[in-house]
Amino acid sequence: QVQLVESGGGLVQTGGSLRLSCVLSGGTLSTQDMAWFRQAPGKGREFVSVVSRFGGRTAYSDSAKGRFTISRDNAKNTVILQMNSLKPEDTAVYYCAAGTIVNWLRVRLEGDYGYWGQGTQVTVSS
Repeated sequence: QVQLVESGGGLVQTGGSLRLSCVLSGGTLSTQDMAWFRQAPGKGREFVSVVSRFGGRTAYSDSAKGRFTISRDNAKNTVILQMNSLKPEDTAVYYCAAGTIVNWLRVRLEGDYGYWGQGTQVTVSS
C-alpha cells in the first residue's frame, strides 16, 4: 500500500526558507503525479503545487508562483518543495499527495489524488 511521509517543516522567520520532502513507500513514484496542498488554521485545504510523473510539467498556485519550486527524484521516491521568501500567510500544515491527473485544468482539486500524507507543520513568524 502506498504511503507518503512528509518532513522538513518547522518554524522560520519571514523571508526565510524551508525545504519540504515527501517520501513514497509501498509503490513506485514514477507512476504518480505528485502534489503539495496546505491547510491553514480555520481554513480549507488548498492546492500549492504539482509535478507530473517524470517532472516535465509543473503548476503552482498564484501564492506559490515565483517563491516555491517543486521537484522530484524518482530514483529516491522523493518529492521536494523548496519554499523561499516565506510569509506569515504561508503558515499551514503542508500535505503531500499522489495520484493520476486526468485533466491538468483540474489539478487544484483534491479528487485526482488518491494518496495523502499526514502533513508537516510550517510556521512563519512575523
